[in-house]
Amino acid sequence: MPAQALLRRTAALLLAGGVLTPVTACGDDTGGTAAPRPEAPVLTVPAWTEPAAYTYTLTSGGGERSLIGTFRVTVRDGRVTDATGLDDSARRVVRRLPGQIPTLGDLLRELDQARRDHADTAEAEYADDGHPVRIVLDRDADALDDEAEYVIGGYEPGPAAG
Repeated sequence: MPAQALLRRTAALLLAGGVLTPVTACGDDTGGTAAPRPEAPVLTVPAWTEPAAYTYTLTSGGGERSLIGTFRVTVRDGRVTDATGLDDSARRVVRRLPGQIPTLGDLLRELDQARRDHADTAEAEYADDGHPVRIVLDRDADALDDEAEYVIGGYEPGPAAG
């Protein structure tokens, strides 16, 4: 894995999980004080702007969510203009709830909302260009069936072929 991609992935995990604090010695038993902690490095995830047109494949699962399956999604001007179910579950969703298929922007807003709501898990992994490739959410670790996992593949900015 290229160093830049590893740094982005590490940054995303640190940002999603909160700031990790280093462990320092507590001094000796003579009552000495511990050395001051160094400042944590600031890691950034590359900014990604949702393009006006793109396609991607979404595999969604976890919990009792209505959005389960694998979908090929076309987005134009911030709206899903076409969604194709690539398995039986996804075909049912497209047929019954076509408005439930998210754009990548929708998924990132869901991630941001989960973080603002202090979800127990709100993590993301990003590609080198900054678009999300995996988002994992669990609003309450003690609740059953509130988890969600989104795996994004086949991302192609620009007009869809055909």
